[in-house]
Amino acid sequence: MNSVVNLQNVSHQIKQKSILSNITFSIPQGEVFGLLGPSGSGKTTLVKLITGLLVPAGGTVYVNGERMPSLEQMKRYGFMAQSDALYQELTGKENLEFFASIYRLSKQRKKQRIKEVLEMVNLVEDSHREVEKYSGGMKRRLSLAAALLHEPELIILDEPTVGIDPVLRQSIWKELNRLKDNGVTIIVTTHVMDEAEKCDRLAMLQDGEIIALNAPKQLKAEIGADTIEDVFLHYGGASK
Repeated sequence: MNSVVNLQNVSHQIKQKSILSNITFSIPQGEVFGLLGPSGSGKTTLVKLITGLLVPAGGTVYVNGERMPSLEQMKRYGFMAQSDALYQELTGKENLEFFASIYRLSKQRKKQRIKEVLEMVNLVEDSHREVEKYSGGMKRRLSLAAALLHEPELIILDEPTVGIDPVLRQSIWKELNRLKDNGVTIIVTTHVMDEAEKCDRLAMLQDGEIIALNAPKQLKAEIGADTIEDVFLHYGGASK
């Protein structure tokens, strides 16, 4: 199976401090790939390397066979960062209209997709309010809508459900699984254990290194653990 994302011996430093060390993995098409780890483990840096927003100090990152950063590949993915890149003075709908124009969606397609993503994140009734009046959770939901707007073949989501209530979080995961079934590749960073269970495969990060990587069921079976948290504690303790 062809890899959509391929990392080979990727390392990164900031001010001579090691952030990531010897990261190697590949992600095939149509997989939900999770990056699980505590704050400071290197998840966001790794995501930025995959998107091409950072260039690795060592190793290589490929997306669809092209070495990152690649302007062509950057057009083809959807990215939801931890910090919301929204225009506060515009309404939710106006923000989506702006992003739709960047993605060059046709007038008809733009109208349809804005309606669909607003419904998915439950912001239809609030779409005409200025974003500066949104709660933190509402801004996260709008950022997710913007990332999915142009129906990208690769979606990269950095802590997408922080501040989102459990019912809506379930709805968002239902949509992500629908996209996966249609061949979309999804990368999700999280520190929430039950979300980690929803991934097809999971890479556990600690101190910039991958301490375990496999399907959640296999990770638990390998050590006879009942939960993903037990797996992380097992490998996390062993890595020290």
